[in-house]
Amino acid sequence: MYYNYQAMIIFIHGSDQFRSRAYLREQISKFKVARDPQGYNVVLLNATQEEPGKILNEISSAPFLAPRRMIVVENILNSKDVELLGELIRIIQNNRIPESNIVVFWQGDESGEKEKKSTKKNAKTKPEIEELVSELKTLLLKEKYNQEFLPLDISKIVSWLEKECVTRGGKISKQAAMFLVMNSSGDMWLLDSLLSQLVAYKQKEEIVLSDVQLFIEEKVDDNAFNMVEAVVSGNGKLAYKLLEEQKRIGEEDQKIFGLLVWQFRLLLQLRSLYDVSDRVTSDEAAKTLKIHPFVAKKNWAIIKKYPLTKLKDIYSKLLDIDIKSKTGQGDAGLLMDFFVGTPR
Repeated sequence: MYYNYQAMIIFIHGSDQFRSRAYLREQISKFKVARDPQGYNVVLLNATQEEPGKILNEISSAPFLAPRRMIVVENILNSKDVELLGELIRIIQNNRIPESNIVVFWQGDESGEKEKKSTKKNAKTKPEIEELVSELKTLLLKEKYNQEFLPLDISKIVSWLEKECVTRGGKISKQAAMFLVMNSSGDMWLLDSLLSQLVAYKQKEEIVLSDVQLFIEEKVDDNAFNMVEAVVSGNGKLAYKLLEEQKRIGEEDQKIFGLLVWQFRLLLQLRSLYDVSDRVTSDEAAKTLKIHPFVAKKNWAIIKKYPLTKLKDIYSKLLDIDIKSKTGQGDAGLLMDFFVGTPR
């Protein structure tokens, strides 16, 4: 990002906190390189821990022996201080941030459940705070530099892993990358740690499946797999029950949907190979598609029972949900509920 000479507000948010944190670090690093090598004009604050007066003062203060200043405020939407929230709203609405300052609002978990309860005299009742937080969030979402980080689907996590491995001076096979992602439940923090260990372990040699298996055990999500099988077989009642179970254990709608899309894309690829030659084995298909043999074998029974046309029809409905949710035509969670629970 290029910083020009006018006041700037950057709002970084979204449930994928691994990537949002990485983006925040990148912005701070770029600012230091371009404007503040000594770090005198980069201020880091947490809205749930700092005094409200300090936050407002830092946002309004001029740079120290430099043309620009960056103030990072974390978790402002978790604040319980009515005066802080109200004053920030007024400052943003009236463009009262000094043009020399770049204010970055990084937002983690908006529930605030992990934050300490406010005991300050300015703490108000929940409805009053919620109204102010909603107004402030609306303002921040309108900012030009509004960056939202939503969970990646499985294929994109694999792509990220492959590129990140190269960035760190290593290389990884497609099969190894897929195994890592599938058996870490797409946990970006865990993947980041495992990748560092694997790159250090293999030096500049390619990371292959056998290497990955030394660092992480195979984990197959039978619940998710059974849900996909129930959808294909037309058992809407069972599919919906399994979907609710995924939500109950804390899986996010976006992640569940990404898994569904990935699974059906895999079924299409496997069925296409099977249609070319019904003599092809699951192991041969695994090698062709560069996926783990166990994954291919587990899906092999499904693709033998259902024609390619049916799988394509279901996959097209998933793509339609993706388009509608991304263009504001419907809520992804509700659309997925309806899709999964509809008998076929």
